[in-house]
Amino acid sequence: MRYDRRDVMDAVLLIDDDVEFCGLVQQYLQPEGFSVDAVHDATAGLTCAVNGRYDVVLIDVMLPDLGGFDLLRRLRMQSAVAVMMLTARGDDLDRIVGLEIGADDYLPKPFNPRELAARLRAILRRTRRSNQQTPPRPSPLRVGDVELDRGARTVQRGGQVIDVTTVEFDLLEMLLAAAGQVLTRDALVRGVLGREFSPFDRSIDVHIANLRRKLGPLKGADRIKSVRGVGYLYAYSDIHQG
Repeated sequence: MRYDRRDVMDAVLLIDDDVEFCGLVQQYLQPEGFSVDAVHDATAGLTCAVNGRYDVVLIDVMLPDLGGFDLLRRLRMQSAVAVMMLTARGDDLDRIVGLEIGADDYLPKPFNPRELAARLRAILRRTRRSNQQTPPRPSPLRVGDVELDRGARTVQRGGQVIDVTTVEFDLLEMLLAAAGQVLTRDALVRGVLGREFSPFDRSIDVHIANLRRKLGPLKGADRIKSVRGVGYLYAYSDIHQG
């Protein structure tokens, strides 16, 4: 009896023009339980990424024909598949732009293959958790004019739907559930990104900035307050559940 390896392995699409690098990633990830297909240009990568066969897509920022950011923009118009950006530059701007466009995570090159595998597993845990439907349906979480429906995984502000990514939804859920209390960066990174906190990792700050922009101010002030050296809190404490 023959079976598709995707039945037992997590399917990863790698879009990178460096053929040798793609081969090395495939050799490392396969024993770790990942099936890796590689394509070497953005056009073919986009076609593959939207077909629904992959659990995670890895996109190199420095693609020659279209560019990783443009590819991500086009992909996000057609699919919510999990995406990790691979950045060769040391500039934080690349990472921030990728997260703002809709990437779930990023990893700078060169990287430790074990960290790549760990990041992929964290992304998969998040996406699978978000897709689970567990009865009974959890009650909505309401804080002021913001309502987060944990069953439908939707966010509304003043009755208007706010488009958020999977990471942003999980982050907002943690903040709303603890409204009026400070949550440390360590707790947010562990709870939302599923990995150990690093002082040099600013991704959680970018996701916070995106949420602030999407939710807008409350009475002229940020809804999500920064607590210097500690973390963040959702400042509006009029909490209603159910």
